[in-house]
Amino acid sequence: MFIAKELRKTSIAEYLLYMWQMEDLIRAYGFSLSKIRDQYISRFDYSDEKKEEETDWFGDLIRMMNEEGCREGGHLQINKIIVQDMTDLHNQLLTSSKFPFYNAEYYKVLPFIVELRNKGDKDVSEIETCLNALYGIMILRLQQKEISTDTNHAMKEITTFIGMLSDYYVKNRDEGLDFGD
Repeated sequence: MFIAKELRKTSIAEYLLYMWQMEDLIRAYGFSLSKIRDQYISRFDYSDEKKEEETDWFGDLIRMMNEEGCREGGHLQINKIIVQDMTDLHNQLLTSSKFPFYNAEYYKVLPFIVELRNKGDKDVSEIETCLNALYGIMILRLQQKEISTDTNHAMKEITTFIGMLSDYYVKNRDEGLDFGD
């Protein structure tokens, strides 16, 4: 909860990837709040009060995942809404003439997006495709699997692009963006 709160303020993309990781962590612990508390939360150097807050937060996530049918896979509605918000902002940025650097970055990363979509789920947005790729690479790195030079290059480009979108998301949320068109 504390990490999620901080990430949500500073980087919506990192927040979303963290939340996806927490969904997978809950699945890995078999939706057992006591295991999450005893084997995961207990590792943090938190006060007893903070550990209790974190446990409550995980309990809420577990309840939502059960209610929304996310036990086997998929994402919580709260996370899907953020992906949709990012996609909506992406479309606004692309159609505005006030964000040429964003447009340039998008067209630089577009071949990678097309390649990923051809290999994976064509029914998800380009933004979700990028986020899925970043999450997949994060998992491969955690597993210490080898990542090819071409894939590393593509991920650097996608990271830059999603980082720009994430920055615009936070700026739009906090100050509002002038799309001007």
